[in-house]
Amino acid sequence: MQRRDVVTALAAALAVPAALGTSPATAQEHPGHGPAPDELTRRMLAVLTAELDDRAAARSLVPHVHDVGFDWHPETAPLRKLDFLVAYGFGNRPPAGGGDPTKVRPEPGPVNEELADTVARIRRHRTIPVYAQWEIARFLESKYRMRHVISIEPVVAPDGTITYLSTDGVAAQVAKAREHLPGGVGTAGVVGFRDHIKRCVQTTRDRGMKAYAPQGHTMPHTYDPKSGQPWTRRRDLYLVHDMAAQWQVLREKLVTGAFPQG
Repeated sequence: MQRRDVVTALAAALAVPAALGTSPATAQEHPGHGPAPDELTRRMLAVLTAELDDRAAARSLVPHVHDVGFDWHPETAPLRKLDFLVAYGFGNRPPAGGGDPTKVRPEPGPVNEELADTVARIRRHRTIPVYAQWEIARFLESKYRMRHVISIEPVVAPDGTITYLSTDGVAAQVAKAREHLPGGVGTAGVVGFRDHIKRCVQTTRDRGMKAYAPQGHTMPHTYDPKSGQPWTRRRDLYLVHDMAAQWQVLREKLVTGAFPQG
């Protein structure tokens, strides 16, 4: 296949989701994790086969490329099936009073307030415990006076140095908090930024919990250009960041699965 043909095929593949009607407005109700559209996978397979000159390798890669690059929507479940909520933070604002950023907490910022608002809307329909990253928990406590909220705090060393938890770090703390409950861990309803929530659900599951996005609830999607985390200021930057994180996790799973003994 000539280079021009490869580019044309890839462009057509990228156009398929739009042709199928997938857009941010409709994406929240996407069932998630279904098979890729036949035409999309066919074109992706053709492009990769031509580029790699290896159909077997291309066939093994296509599902991963589709999952990481073309599917941004987690599986959902009705609120009645969820036993607790896990709310993952997104971005922040630099400390209002300045100071050493390694020892002074940032401001939670407007995106985390929107995430807290989302938790509050969900809780109006069902009162279940909430495990919230501290940036969200602060708003749940100050703005909503919400009860049954467990704040997932950063790790503070004896010298005051703050280590902020990753998405996986938050999930690990939640799993630890629920592992010895009499009724078992239960099923998590995940709240997260629109472009982050798929990975939030996957990470929660990777920590041994059943997890879904609450069905019928739209997640915040407006980026904060003043965020203290540069990769969360613009969508084009964040999507690359999130895909890189997904690939890193997938790499570890595939290598461990292929060679469990190292």
